[in-house]
Amino acid sequence: MGRLDGRVALVTGASRGIGRGTALRFAEEGADVIINYVSSKSNAESVAEEISSLGRNAYVIKCDVSQEDDINSMMNYIRTEIGQLDIIVSNAATGGFRPLMSAGINNFQAAFGTNTLPMILLVQAAKDLLEKSRWRGKVVGISSHGSHKALEQYALIGASKAALEAIVRHWARELGEKINFNIVKAGLVDTDSGRRLPHADLLFQEAPKHACVGNRLLVPRDVANAILFLCTEESDMVQGSILLVDGGADICS
Repeated sequence: MGRLDGRVALVTGASRGIGRGTALRFAEEGADVIINYVSSKSNAESVAEEISSLGRNAYVIKCDVSQEDDINSMMNYIRTEIGQLDIIVSNAATGGFRPLMSAGINNFQAAFGTNTLPMILLVQAAKDLLEKSRWRGKVVGISSHGSHKALEQYALIGASKAALEAIVRHWARELGEKINFNIVKAGLVDTDSGRRLPHADLLFQEAPKHACVGNRLLVPRDVANAILFLCTEESDMVQGSILLVDGGADICS
C-alpha cells in the first residue's frame, strides 16, 4: 500500500529537477500524476513514461502557470477528463540572476509572475476540486534560502519566494478548514537550475562543509521526500508552515 494510493496530484514544472523528483516519488507511493510543463515537452513525456512503468496514470499538460487562461483551461481538462485533484505542488519557477541596479519592470514581473502568482491562480481555479477530495486537499509551494537571506544576484527571486511564503500563510487562514497549505524551503539542490547559480561550481564544492549531515549534496529526492510528507495524512495538522530541507546548512554556515 502506498501513502498516496487513490490520489491525483498536479506537479507544476514537473519535467525536471525537484518537480520531476516529486512526480516520480508520488507515483512510487501510489498517486496518479499530472505533469505540467511549459517548454520541455520531451522531458515531460519521459517523466510520464517512468510513471507509467510504475503502474500509475500520468497526464502531460502544457500550461504556462503565470497565465490565468492557461490555468483555467488546465483545470477544466482535469475536471472533465480526470474528475479529481487532491494535491497541488506549485514548483514551476524562473531564475534571472542579476543585481537590483540592473533589474527592470519586466524582470520584476517575470519573477513574481512565475514564482508567486501561480500559487494564487492555481488555488482559485482548483478550490472546488481540492475541497471535494476524499482526504484533506494539499497544496505545497517550493521556496529557497533567498527568501530570508541576501544572496548574490538573487534579489528578485528571493523576494518572490518570500512573497510565496506569505501567500501560503494567508491561504491557510482563508481555506484551511479543508485544505492544507505549506512550504518546503530547499537549500542548494544539485539540479540543472542549481548549477546555473552565480559561482555554482564553488557553491557546490563548498556546500558539504556548511551542512551538518556529512559529505553529501542535497538532491531532488531529498526535497521530494519532504513534499511527500506534507501531502500525506501524516501532516494533516501541519498548516501554514515552512519545512526547511537543507542538511542543516542554514544553522551550520
